[in-house]
Amino acid sequence: MSAPDNLEIEYKYLIRYPDIAVLESQPRSKKAEIVQTYLLSENGVTARVRSWTENGTTRFFKTEKKWISRMTAEEKETQISEEEYLVLLDKADPIRKPIAKTRYRIPFASHLLEIDIYPFWKKQAVLEVEISQEDEAVDIPSYLSVLRDVTGEREYKNHSLALSVPKEG
Repeated sequence: MSAPDNLEIEYKYLIRYPDIAVLESQPRSKKAEIVQTYLLSENGVTARVRSWTENGTTRFFKTEKKWISRMTAEEKETQISEEEYLVLLDKADPIRKPIAKTRYRIPFASHLLEIDIYPFWKKQAVLEVEISQEDEAVDIPSYLSVLRDVTGEREYKNHSLALSVPKEG
């Protein structure tokens, strides 16, 4: 289930580093290699470009987000050409590093789990679950161990990780 097209509502959890073989063995599990670069943008708007490689095919996206609550953002995402992507990289925010991650997308119950594995952490990862309304309950499978709910915590947003990585707990 997901929110209206222009809204992204999600829970975000810090989880114990998962067993990759277990993630890959889940029915309909998909794996993508992502590099996202944050762009200079106007105040209150977060802009980024992404390269997204899945099954040997790379696609490129531009996304703009404006947070309207701790869980909800207005989001505009468009697929762009590689040429547009390369031009936009010239507008990268110079104080933020590109973020590389491996994302596993796994359907579970009525939601899509997105597990982000970062190269800078060996003990933890991030789980995102998109929901259709802020009070919606989610089930988390037993093969994932939640350390804590970090929904709305700035330091665990990718925009902040591009500045400074929190220490592992």
